[in-house]
Amino acid sequence: MQNTIKSIVVLILVFIIGIFYLSLNKSSNYDTEYLVGNKIKDIKLESFENKKFVTINQLKKNKFTLINFWASWCAPCRAEHSFLMKLSKERDLKILGVNFKDKKKSALEFLNELGNPYDYLASDRFGKQSVSFGIYGIPETILTDNNLIILKKFIGPLTDKDFNDIKQIINSL
Repeated sequence: MQNTIKSIVVLILVFIIGIFYLSLNKSSNYDTEYLVGNKIKDIKLESFENKKFVTINQLKKNKFTLINFWASWCAPCRAEHSFLMKLSKERDLKILGVNFKDKKKSALEFLNELGNPYDYLASDRFGKQSVSFGIYGIPETILTDNNLIILKKFIGPLTDKDFNDIKQIINSL
């Protein structure tokens, strides 16, 4: 009986140490790079303005689509907004803005103050639709082609480098 209890305790300790060992060797970096090269299979986001939906068929008409997840309460979203305004002038690029866990009134005030770079504006009030895009925080941005293949994913606010990367991609293909 005594040996059985000792064996069980040792097995439990080995199991716990094994779990800790595996957890410590696992990368804790937030990485959704695996999404690049994959196709977005379905999009059905509630349109921000008119209770209709933004769908995959609308986005397939674009040579390139930049899907930007943002919110009015997000300071980094405010910081990247000037890049989105500049990108909105690109001929072969359409921008879908997905307002993430935000109040409509606050989002409209944000756009009225800073300008509206979006060709399409959708709402994800509870953040459930965004998860299917690999979005866990904002801002995050995804660049797709007309087949909705993910060409690049940007985590965090867009920077000068990201802006130049996007322009290079849309001007080279």
